[in-house]
Parts: sequence; C-alpha cells; structure tokens
Amino acid sequence: MKWFGSILLNAFLFLFLSFIIPSFHVENIGAAILASFVLAIVNVLVRPILIILTLPATILTLGFFLFVINALMLLLTNRIIGESFVVAGFGSALLIALLMAFLNLILNSTVLKK
Repeated sequence: MKWFGSILLNAFLFLFLSFIIPSFHVENIGAAILASFVLAIVNVLVRPILIILTLPATILTLGFFLFVINALMLLLTNRIIGESFVVAGFGSALLIALLMAFLNLILNSTVLKK
C-alpha cells in the first residue's frame, strides 16, 4: 500500500510542478499517474545499473551526481510516455529532480509517515 501511496504522491508532485515550471507539461491526472508508474518501473530496472556505472562520479561529487541520474530517469520517462508528459530539456529535468527529491522528503515524512 505504501508503494501505491508513493505513486500517487509522485503523480500529485508532477501535476504541481507542471504548474510551477513552464518547460514541464503534464496533460492530466491520468498522464501523471502513468508517468509516476513508468518512473517507478524505470527506477527499479535502469537506475541501479546507472548508479553502478557512475559510482566514481557519484563518489567524487559526494552523491550529487545522483540528481543527474534522476534527471536522466525523468527524460527516459518522457520518451516512454510521449506527448502527455513533456520535459523540455536536461536543465528542466534536473530542476524537477531536485524539487521532487526535496518535496518527497518533506511529504514522505509527514503524509506517508507511519
């Protein structure tokens, strides 16, 4: 149940950030939920491989390179979903990754707290 809650929370964050960031567009709630689900699948399948391959860069940057990996996961989700979930470029993806990490930290500690 917690996994489904985090999917819905990410979908809400996608919708919220699409109103704030002009270079990020989510068409509707269905697209946000689908994008959140696809991002979860991509994070399970692709992200661990990228983390292992970029481990030296991650160590040298004291973990900040993980935000770059998160931005790449958002761009991959953009490619998979298509026109209903649009991230304009890498800079936008990096900004979204930073904001989502921060907002997830706050919301997970308050909303999904057990």
